[in-house]
Amino acid sequence: MAKLKTGRHTSAIKEARQNRKKRAANRKIKMSLKTDIKQYKIAISAKDATAAKKLSGIQGILDKMDKKKIFHGNKSNRLKSRLAALSKKA
Repeated sequence: MAKLKTGRHTSAIKEARQNRKKRAANRKIKMSLKTDIKQYKIAISAKDATAAKKLSGIQGILDKMDKKKIFHGNKSNRLKSRLAALSKKA
């Protein structure tokens, strides 16, 4: 990358570059969470014994996402609650 003269918009360029990196990382985490949730729902429908283990793993991921401000706290709590209710229903 070519060096830029320091000026008013260099910080905006840096921020845009950081945002691209953060967005890619957040998308990766969100997609892995989606696949984990799908696998959990399949395990519940099949009455698999590993469903409880998968639920605790998903809850840990949601807590990390809440801590890193990827998800709002209420959203992660809502998802955890709904997934736990699924296991009780099955």
